Amino acid sequence: MKPIRCIAIDDEPMALLVIEQFCRRKGGLSLETFSEPHVGLEAIRRTRPELVFLDIRMNGLGGLEIADALPEECCLIFTTAHAQYALEGFNLDAVDFLHKPFAYERFEVAVERAFRRIESKRVPVTANLVVKQEYNNVSIPYGDILYVEALGNYVKIVRRSGGHVLTRTNLKTVADLLPERSFLRIHRSYVVSVEAVESFTRSRMTLRGGVSLPVGQQFVAAVFRVLG
Repeated sequence: MKPIRCIAIDDEPMALLVIEQFCRRKGGLSLETFSEPHVGLEAIRRTRPELVFLDIRMNGLGGLEIADALPEECCLIFTTAHAQYALEGFNLDAVDFLHKPFAYERFEVAVERAFRRIESKRVPVTANLVVKQEYNNVSIPYGDILYVEALGNYVKIVRRSGGHVLTRTNLKTVADLLPERSFLRIHRSYVVSVEAVESFTRSRMTLRGGVSLPVGQQFVAAVFRVLG
């Protein structure tokens, strides 16, 4: 996958240095940094990056104003020492809110969330999973898949729009056909749509529509790493 194009805007050079170092450590990110908010906003308008790291309180032009002016396709992660702005940040559809000083592990969680949103935008809306049900090929849009369940020699694909498709195969085969960042294995018998997750603990996960599924012990670390 080609690198995610990123811009970071912060009037504190040390804060930009931390983001730069974390981006290099994470990999898959191509970053430009700007300490002058107006210049950074012009660069965003000119280059249309996929991901923007943005401080909120800056001299000259505030981060909330910049967020309001972002192109619709930009993913946004706020990076700020001022936690009281978190609600306003999420109202602007930010992917995440990093409270300074943040550790690399917390940064990685935020970036993984951004990756999933970016990938969902990159995948054509017509992208489908094609499986065989009895003697027919059935095409299911990725966005219509709520979860996938292993049932002996079969797999049940439960649809958000209602109903399900039953196909004779195994869970790993189906999981390998799904976009990696959009679906998550949570149990030896279940793969779920990440976008459908409403809440989770170390033992249970609730999806949209009130569907409750078990989280397998061996998958707990992966669940918290991706959704944490």
